[in-house]
Amino acid sequence: MSPRARVSFRLYLITDRHVVKGGDLVSACEAALSAAPPGAVALQLREKDLPARELYQLALCLREICTRAGAPLIVNDRVDVAIAANADGVHLPFDSIGVSMARKLLGPDRLVGVSSHSPPDVAGAAREGADFAVFGPVFDPLSKPASRPAWGASGLKAACVAGAIPVFALGGITPDRARELLASTRPAGVASIGAIFAADSPAIATAAMLSAIP
Repeated sequence: MSPRARVSFRLYLITDRHVVKGGDLVSACEAALSAAPPGAVALQLREKDLPARELYQLALCLREICTRAGAPLIVNDRVDVAIAANADGVHLPFDSIGVSMARKLLGPDRLVGVSSHSPPDVAGAAREGADFAVFGPVFDPLSKPASRPAWGASGLKAACVAGAIPVFALGGITPDRARELLASTRPAGVASIGAIFAADSPAIATAAMLSAIP
C-alpha cells in the first residue's frame, strides 16, 4: 500500500505545548487520542522551538502513545528526528527541503505532508509526490493572531480540486465550521491546533470534532 493510500485519517492534530492548559503536552496528546478510534486521527509533532535532543525525546514518547492509539505520528520539518524516532512521516513547511528530497531520505513507505497557502501550492505538492496537503488559513486561527488573509470556504474548495491529493483544512476550525466545510467543499478532513490543545478537555474537544467529520 502506498503512503497516500494510508491517508485515511480525518482529523490532523498539530501540537503546540504553549497553548495547553497546565502545560503538559504529552498528557494532552494522550487524552485527545484516547477519544478517537484507531486510524481516525494523525498527530503532528510541531514544537519548532525545541532543541533537537528534547524534540527527539518528545517524539519517542509520542511514538509510544500513537502506537497504542493506532494513530500515525508525523514530525514537522525535522526528517532526522522523524527517522530516529521511527515516526510515520514528516510534514514539510512551505519553505522546507522539498518533497523529493524528503522522499529520498525517508524512503517510499513513510508519509510526506506539505503546508500549502494557495490552490497552486496544493497543485505543486501533488506534482512533487506529496501524500497530503494542509491548506490554510481557511478562517482566522483560534490559537494565534492571523498572519495571512483567510481563504474562506471558496478558497478551500479551489484547493481541494487543485491536485489529486487529500487536503486538510486548517485555521479557525470548530466543529460547526468543520461540518459546514465537509458538506460544501469536501476536504479529506480538518487540521486543528487550538480547538483541541487549548481546550479544557482535549478528549472532549477531539470527540466533538470527530463527530462533525464522520
